[in-house]
Amino acid sequence: TNPWGVTFDDWGNHVASHPIFASAFHALNPPYPDQHPAAKDIPAYSGVCGHEFVDFPMWPEEMQGGFVKVRYKPTNKVEIHRWIEKDDHFEEEFVADLIFSENLSFIPVDLKYGPRGAMYVCDWYNPVKGHMQYSLRDPRRDRKSGRIWRIVPRGAALQYPPAIAGAPVESLLENLKRREYRYRYWTKGELRDRFEPAQVAAALDAWVAKLDPKEERYRHHQMEALWTYRSVGASRPNLLTELLGCENPLARAAATRQLRYAANPALLGMADNGLSLEEAGTLLQARAKDESGHVRLEAAIAASYLGTPTALEAVLAVIDRPMDTHLKYAVQTSLGSATLARHWKGKPDFLASHPSLAAFVKTWNQPNKITKGIDKPTPEEKKFDQQDNLKVVEIAAVPERLLFDVTRIEVSAGQPVKIVFTNPDATQHNLVIVQPGALEEIGMAGNEMAKDPGGFAKGFVPDSPKILHHTRLLEPATAEALRFHAPESPGVYPYLCTFPGHWIVMKGEMVVK
Repeated sequence: TNPWGVTFDDWGNHVASHPIFASAFHALNPPYPDQHPAAKDIPAYSGVCGHEFVDFPMWPEEMQGGFVKVRYKPTNKVEIHRWIEKDDHFEEEFVADLIFSENLSFIPVDLKYGPRGAMYVCDWYNPVKGHMQYSLRDPRRDRKSGRIWRIVPRGAALQYPPAIAGAPVESLLENLKRREYRYRYWTKGELRDRFEPAQVAAALDAWVAKLDPKEERYRHHQMEALWTYRSVGASRPNLLTELLGCENPLARAAATRQLRYAANPALLGMADNGLSLEEAGTLLQARAKDESGHVRLEAAIAASYLGTPTALEAVLAVIDRPMDTHLKYAVQTSLGSATLARHWKGKPDFLASHPSLAAFVKTWNQPNKITKGIDKPTPEEKKFDQQDNLKVVEIAAVPERLLFDVTRIEVSAGQPVKIVFTNPDATQHNLVIVQPGALEEIGMAGNEMAKDPGGFAKGFVPDSPKILHHTRLLEPATAEALRFHAPESPGVYPYLCTFPGHWIVMKGEMVVK
């Protein structure tokens, strides 16, 4: 199955690839067997296996706070990205390729820092990639070998890590002040594995009491303490309450996330935060009116965990403020959760007394028809569409299947044809119509474009006279209309997706009679 490259940023935001800012997707599930609706206009794609944020000081200053990711499709490379803060989420911004290989057997599937700041890339190194295009028993699969690449910035001096294994609890807690996420991550594992929870909690109390409010990362140190308390089954509601009302919106958002874990008999097995449902609900209502959209997003999601009428009121307060795309989705999924839906769904009197909720629900029930890319036809295109014998065919990518939903179309020689191709999938796709017998040649040429750093910009459409018509490479939730006259010569004209590797299964036939 596809790995999704899950990691967490400095403030605990969930980062992945499908979607990128995955923290917006944390609301509890709707009643079984329902599912939350697909998100609209939220960046998401597959083909990423791992991320690592750049926080070791030996790495270049311009990379600090950004991240490195490994990508296994459509091209095999290691990328550098910035992590840009927006009102209700973070978004990535591509900077450059750190590694790009023309060898398609180079398949980076994970990366991690070593203790001295070098970055290690796990290379699956395999001539066959994909579980849909190739059999799992394909004899070309190399099940015995792989490679590890070590990356160090040119001229950088490797640093010495702090003591972790075997270190006393007091010095381990000092590691929580380090900027390097991996040092903090390894330290917390050591605290859990080697010490009794009560010993860690008591040492944390003393450590938190000595923190200097003048330190630049004071609020982050407090948040690390709160996370560590919870990891050993302890709670400090006073510390949580302080962070909820502090001056740093990222700290407030991280603290609001912790409101999910109030003492709740419906969520057994979770370490609680020391607050009753009533206390957590009151604090949640305040954060639902926060100036930061990021904090309001976390409040909306936390409400689904509390599941009380008070929590629902908090979500309604979020609706009354401006909402961007990520926040809207968090609100929609929270309201649709089994814990909150029971308080309003199927209750017309409640909806009538809460017009903002009724209006919001009405917007999300509208059909999610993809029109981006086909909603503004030119005068020439409108004229083409008015022909009496026009053949209109709608084709879509089947989500998560690497298939076209229509694999055979029939047209008459010379007939005007309009193919509307939509992409509701998480991966980019195109539709390329080729001459009879050219399927494999063009498909393999598309595969070869994965070796070209400019292949993506070209839409992975090979430069070949055997290509008759093609769409651009469609991003998720976009569409394009191809308009052309069918060939005069009868025959079977294949169409395929030339995104590297897709054509083996993602193909069809246009039969000209």
